[in-house]
Amino acid sequence: MVESRLHLNLGIAMNEHPRTKLLEDLLAGRILLLDGAMGTMIQSHKLGEKDYRGERFADFPHDLRGNNDLLTLTQPQVIRSIHEAYLQAGADIVETNTFNSTAASMGDYHMQDLVYELNFAGARLAKEATQAMEAKTPEKPRFVAGVLGPTTKTASISPDVNDPGFRGITFDQLVEDYSESIRGLLDGGADILLVETIFDTLNAKAALFAIDQYFETHQVRVPIMISATITDASGRTLSGQTPEAFWNSVSHARPLSVGLNCALGAELMRPYVEELSRVAGVYVSAHPNAGLPNPLAETGYDESPEYTAGLIKGYAQSGFVNIVGGCCGTTPAHIKAIADAVASIPPRAVPDVPKKLRLSGLEPLTIGDDSLFVNVGERTNVTGSKAFARLILGNNYAEALSVGRSQVENGAQIIDINMDEAMLDSQKAMVTFLNLVAAEPDISRVPIMIDSSKWSVIEAGLKCVQGKPIINSISLKEGEAEFIEHAKLARRYGAAVIVMAFDETGQADTLARKVEICVRCYRILVDQVGFPPEDIIFDPNIFAIATGIEEHNNYGVDFIEATRAIKEKLPYAKVSGGVSNVSFSFRGNEPVREAIHTAFLYHAVRAGMTMGIVNAGQLGVYSDIPKDLLDRVEDVLLNRTSPGDGEITATERLVEFAESFKGQSKESTEDLAWRNGSLQERLTHALVKGITTYIVEDTEAVRQEIAAQGGRPIQVIEGPLMNGMNVVGDLFGSGKMFLPQVVKSARVMKQAVVHLLPFIEAEKKLLGDSKPKGKIVIATVKGDVHDIGKNIVTVVLQCNNYEVVNMGVMVPSAQILETARRENADMIGLSGLITPSLEEMAHVAKEMEREGFTIPLLIGGATTSRVHTAVKVAPKYSGVTVWVPDASRAVGVCSNLLSEDLRTDYIQKIQAEYEKVRAQHKNKKGPAPLLSIADARKNAFRTDWENYSPPAPAFTGVRSLRNYPLEKIVPFIDWTPFFQAWELSGRFPAILEDEVVGEAASNLYRDAQVMMKKIVEQKWLAANAVFGLFSANTVNSDDIEIYADKARKHVAMTFHNLRQQTMKPDGKPNLCLADFIAPRESGIDDTIGAFAVTAGVGIEARLKVFEEAHDDYSAIILKALADRLAEAFAEHMHWRIRREFWGFVQDENLSNEQLVAEEYRGIRPAPGYPACPDHTEKGPLFEMLKAPENAGIIVTESFAMVPTAAVSGFYFSHPEARYFAVGKIGKDQVEDYARRKGWTLEETETWLAPVLAYER
Repeated sequence: MVESRLHLNLGIAMNEHPRTKLLEDLLAGRILLLDGAMGTMIQSHKLGEKDYRGERFADFPHDLRGNNDLLTLTQPQVIRSIHEAYLQAGADIVETNTFNSTAASMGDYHMQDLVYELNFAGARLAKEATQAMEAKTPEKPRFVAGVLGPTTKTASISPDVNDPGFRGITFDQLVEDYSESIRGLLDGGADILLVETIFDTLNAKAALFAIDQYFETHQVRVPIMISATITDASGRTLSGQTPEAFWNSVSHARPLSVGLNCALGAELMRPYVEELSRVAGVYVSAHPNAGLPNPLAETGYDESPEYTAGLIKGYAQSGFVNIVGGCCGTTPAHIKAIADAVASIPPRAVPDVPKKLRLSGLEPLTIGDDSLFVNVGERTNVTGSKAFARLILGNNYAEALSVGRSQVENGAQIIDINMDEAMLDSQKAMVTFLNLVAAEPDISRVPIMIDSSKWSVIEAGLKCVQGKPIINSISLKEGEAEFIEHAKLARRYGAAVIVMAFDETGQADTLARKVEICVRCYRILVDQVGFPPEDIIFDPNIFAIATGIEEHNNYGVDFIEATRAIKEKLPYAKVSGGVSNVSFSFRGNEPVREAIHTAFLYHAVRAGMTMGIVNAGQLGVYSDIPKDLLDRVEDVLLNRTSPGDGEITATERLVEFAESFKGQSKESTEDLAWRNGSLQERLTHALVKGITTYIVEDTEAVRQEIAAQGGRPIQVIEGPLMNGMNVVGDLFGSGKMFLPQVVKSARVMKQAVVHLLPFIEAEKKLLGDSKPKGKIVIATVKGDVHDIGKNIVTVVLQCNNYEVVNMGVMVPSAQILETARRENADMIGLSGLITPSLEEMAHVAKEMEREGFTIPLLIGGATTSRVHTAVKVAPKYSGVTVWVPDASRAVGVCSNLLSEDLRTDYIQKIQAEYEKVRAQHKNKKGPAPLLSIADARKNAFRTDWENYSPPAPAFTGVRSLRNYPLEKIVPFIDWTPFFQAWELSGRFPAILEDEVVGEAASNLYRDAQVMMKKIVEQKWLAANAVFGLFSANTVNSDDIEIYADKARKHVAMTFHNLRQQTMKPDGKPNLCLADFIAPRESGIDDTIGAFAVTAGVGIEARLKVFEEAHDDYSAIILKALADRLAEAFAEHMHWRIRREFWGFVQDENLSNEQLVAEEYRGIRPAPGYPACPDHTEKGPLFEMLKAPENAGIIVTESFAMVPTAAVSGFYFSHPEARYFAVGKIGKDQVEDYARRKGWTLEETETWLAPVLAYER
């Protein structure tokens, strides 16, 4: 059941509108139809001033033509005929003619006194039309949506460009105006309230506030529909919000539906409707314009009924919508065409959206139990920052804004704003500052925390914020009645709340009191008020430690344990706190304060603390705190007594210790004989050898030489530089140069071009035709963050005079296609490494077909293949699709596709080849038939568990290692894949002596060693690891239960696995990873390990330096080395696990070659690899390890890891455990896996697509 229905029973019982259930039942069964444009139809009647006035307003002293809403009173027959035409066309819901029937809008016509009458008459007129139609067709109920338009004023945008803090209307005025409109609409018989064409979310929030207030006052509730307007291709509302941020801002109204209308046609609106359909747990509507405005068209818009209907049919077929209709430019003919187009298509299934804290500024912020610790910026607080207070008291708001900006730039995901200062008008200061913040997108993109001890100040702030903010705070201090009143208002304003552990008798200062008050507040909020538990954030009070007062000694422990209890007892609630309070006793001693904050957060976050108000500048790295300081800090923090201290307390030890805190590279000699050659020879030598030292000097000399002969700067590129690059291309094409050298050449070329650009710009008017060979838009698809291969292809193509638009990583389909259109690209290239990217590539191909593209589509990346491209991607797109196996083939593919002479034959050859591949794939019998999953399980690997005892680990639980010494990791590097990344074939170290690639490999290896030395010595990268050892048992034959406790009562994660199903020769088992863990029924306490490591922390800053220097070669080497270090770190940690932490082979002494050959006992399989092909298992793995908090590694929605240089997986100790490939699996196993995971079959087939043995 959708969210809107669920919420009707929460809070105060209200009388549900009698037709609400009927409406929801219809929505569950089919897509419903809204009507089309009212204004377009009115224009078709060609009404004049006299018609608008009618008899009643014949002598009105102001012009009235254009006041369409007035026609409800003066020309009711016209409005009724429009309603009737839409009803006959198939509309289930007609909208009242009240778009401008608000005091703010009617004021423009001097008719604000008519607001109630206009709304009442508009609703009654529509009601009469629907009732008449329903009488004719009783089997088809019709509904009236009372329209509340956006008004002509904005509450969050200044109408005066010189005064960004000014507002043309206030929130309170809007609430008052909307209340009058609502009263008229409901008195007139509206079945639904539709808040539409929202371009400023704060206006909409005022309308929703007024609606909720009306519902409570009149004890009635009707369904609410909400529809925003995305104003242009930026994908944002006029006031700057993204669709998801907008939904987070208005979801508190528990609407029947949310959607988009107006501004864009259906074609441009599609990605934003798709986004809403993904995030909203309610029905989704769309009523777009008939394309973009065209004054020459009859209706003022371009699209025919059939064209618009075709686009909306696409929405329906993709499962995006439940309600569709039209806005500007649409007519009854459009609505009929849309009704016919969607008639047989089932409605969108409303998703069950997980309960998470979903906040917003201009952009969304989602906080769940799997989120990293959220840093709340504390410097925009007059009580916590003297500098900020001085600026506000001095009325220097411009400089005060820069404090907020720097908070966001330094990583604050929320900013806390507090104006509680005795010498300040707090309410006025809060409103002024928030209005100014709204005009600063780089600040207002994050959610706001409105912080005050005065409710009046909080409420004034809530009236200024269009996003979903946090109130800091409410409590039981003044009793339950006020607490409930504040909570209800917070809900009505659409805010989350921080609840202080404070009741009628005072602040909670013990564990028992903290938990008791928080539980009491939770029960009141959830059970009595109907407040969403995910929007509750408890602050169990962080007090200063080390005060010397014995009663304060347990303050740190009490907060940490209260946090743990809240997370256990109060589902979905979050925990926050003011972190700097804990170190108050040491103010003035920054090193000690930083250590206290860092250690406190380390323990509090592990206990479940979600967010904190903290100065990021006063946080360090836990593992970097000197051990002697850390021991003393934790003794105080955790109220521990150290042995041998005698009478000295932990506080005294720390105070005494705290006093102590008050207080060139070798140059190589090079052969410069080549410098004696001609300029062309020097340029060619520099390009072939990749030498940048003299390139600017030589390029400038050539430019001056050409200029002296009357030539132009572009000729330097077209002549000498391209001559040199042609030599590079010839050497590369003939196999005499290799990829690393080509990338070096590109670096030289780029630096030469950068030098020439100012000269070229200066003489642009004189330029000849320097058109490149072709333009290619290239991107790593959405959900994937891998880009080394893509960047190499980019460089190779640029070296060959192709213009490449490199869009980076994680690029959504709509953005790729929009860029390709805008850039007038000749082809699109898609890259990806993880298996979910294969599905995304097929999606892009399908979207290219839907949008009518004809340009070639290139597919590349490690997991792609000719078969996958031919079978899964190419059939989705009628244009040509080509698989590019590696960078060296890219130039050949592009030149064939863009050559007028070669193109036709090449495409025919590719299509014939792929047709053959498809036929072979279809007829493929496979190496062996599949067993049923039941029979495969009967042939599982068997262990004699009665005679085998699994090794017990040295500890159980989770440990993290931050800033791990890189020098310890380097010896574990397997260098062979490093050369493979550069397309140099051969095993290391033999590759260095290879007759063909040996020289290139040696040079690359030398450069890599030079950079590796810098990485280690200068700490360019940081390596973090988190690992855990847990009790575990196999259940359901193929799954592994991983336990949070030794007693095996609490399941931390169920590791779902797949089993080989291909028929095996006698004696060969059908393997599954679960075979290597003791079954639960055996009674044996087995163990499993889990890990996530990265060596990519800090890489972005170093890459930026290389990119600014146009040094692709160094950038790609760095990424490749980070990948190698991550793999080496995984190998090193596995080595330590076997010898030390688990210790099941303490005497192991293998060489690096033996480690690379996997001659050790046990395995470390990774999700997404052959033994466990399901990438989604990384989700619960990361949650169990708290990898974001403990190692700074996150996963994307497609389960790619960030930083990219990361490895994660599981440790198995069984002596017979070995790596294997699951291979192809049958539908019976897929159905069984879906049941075990709680997934739909479709979802399961999507994630397991690469291993399915059948066509979907």
